[in-house]
Amino acid sequence: MTSILEVEQLDTLSSNASSTLTIGGTNTSNVTFKSGVNFSGIIQGITEADQWRLNTSFSGDATPIASNLERVDNASFGYIGTGMSQSSGIFTFPSTGIYKIDFFLQVQRNVADDSQIFGEILVTTDNSSYTAAAYALYGSNYANQRLTVATSYFFDVTNTSTHKVRFDVTSNAGNNTVVGNTDINQTFMNFIRLGDT
Repeated sequence: MTSILEVEQLDTLSSNASSTLTIGGTNTSNVTFKSGVNFSGIIQGITEADQWRLNTSFSGDATPIASNLERVDNASFGYIGTGMSQSSGIFTFPSTGIYKIDFFLQVQRNVADDSQIFGEILVTTDNSSYTAAAYALYGSNYANQRLTVATSYFFDVTNTSTHKVRFDVTSNAGNNTVVGNTDINQTFMNFIRLGDT
C-alpha cells in the first residue's frame, strides 16, 4: 500500500535552530522525492571533483608548472560539477567552499648532485601574492632515479576571483626531469570540494 503525504512545509517541533528533522528513519533507501522539489539547508555532499595532469615531460624547475596541463581525458574518466579551469598554471575554482588539493609529482633525478627535489602547492587569497601551503621533498645522492612524492592541503576558497592555486617544482641543481604523460597519471593534481566555506 502506498501512502502520500502532501504538505507545503515540514518543520521541527521546536523553534530551536539546532533541532533535527529526520525523514525515513533508519531505512532511508526507500525514501524518494518528487522531481522539482526545492530543498534548503540540506548538505549535498561532494559537488565538485576534478583531476588534471602534466601531459608532457620537461626538464628543470617550474614556478609554476605553466604548460602542458590537461584535464584527465581517459575513456573511463569522470568528474563532478563544473570542474577547475587554469591559465598558465594558475588554477581557478568553480565555486566557493573547502577544497582538498592533492599534488602528485613524479620526477627523474638525472645527476647525483641534484639531491633535493621539492613539489609545492602555493595558494593566493588576493590573486597576487602566493604562499607555500604544502610541499613534498625527496632527498638522495643517487643519479638516474625515478620517484613520486605527494602532498595535500585543505584550502578555504571564500572568493573564486581572488583565491587560486598553483604547483611548483624546484630542486637544488635544476637537473631533474618532471615526468608527464597524456595517457596515464604520473604528475597530476586532484581537486575535491568537501563542503561549504
